[in-house]
Amino acid sequence: MRKVSGIVLLLLIAAATAAMFGPVQALADEIKLVGAITQIEISGPDATTATATLKDNKSGELVTVIVNDDLTLDKFKDHRIVPGDEIRLKYEVKDGKNISKYFRKTAGC
Repeated sequence: MRKVSGIVLLLLIAAATAAMFGPVQALADEIKLVGAITQIEISGPDATTATATLKDNKSGELVTVIVNDDLTLDKFKDHRIVPGDEIRLKYEVKDGKNISKYFRKTAGC
């Protein structure tokens, strides 16, 4: 009986440790930012990627991200998202590049 309660206690400690440290790793991979667009670069009308530079509202730093999703690219091409618009952005760093995961106007669009 004592062995069973010891094993249960170890399993509870392991589960609590995983619950505490698991989400921290996931949050470290994704970076959130709210800022104004300073520049958008699209290589052409048939482009599958674009580069957007935003000025972070909190730190004032410029952050350049690569945008791959078709919906946002269409908004760039149609000028529904233009320099000066405030954007809510989520991105992750892959191979030293900031890759956009979520790119929306704060007022909606």
